Amino acid sequence: QVQLTESGGGLVQAGGSLRLSCVASGRTFSFRTMGWFRQAPGKDREFVAAINWSFGATYYSNSATGRFTVSRDSAKNTVYLQMNSLKSEDTAVYYCAGDPNFRPLSMSESASYGSWGQGTQVTVSS
Repeated sequence: QVQLTESGGGLVQAGGSLRLSCVASGRTFSFRTMGWFRQAPGKDREFVAAINWSFGATYYSNSATGRFTVSRDSAKNTVYLQMNSLKSEDTAVYYCAGDPNFRPLSMSESASYGSWGQGTQVTVSS
């Protein structure tokens, strides 16, 4: 019943920053985990970051650690991904995803998420 819509992608030079947003809309918003994934041409979908909605605990891939920050605004039903120090290898379509459960051992797996947005393109030039 919930739709996810990403925005904020674009073209940025290496070393720059972008802030992605994911807005949940519909009759119900009950996700316990929100994740960010990305997929580059010819590559598998890759986990980037996740956040536990209740506690605000965050989790990051090795490549995202120290550069990216995931956060949420409950009043706006919105999750954000702040990306700093961007590299050319960050170029991909970025997707947000929702999971009604909290799965600390499998939240990096795309199969854990039942709801997905359409994605927003991030292109980093070098």
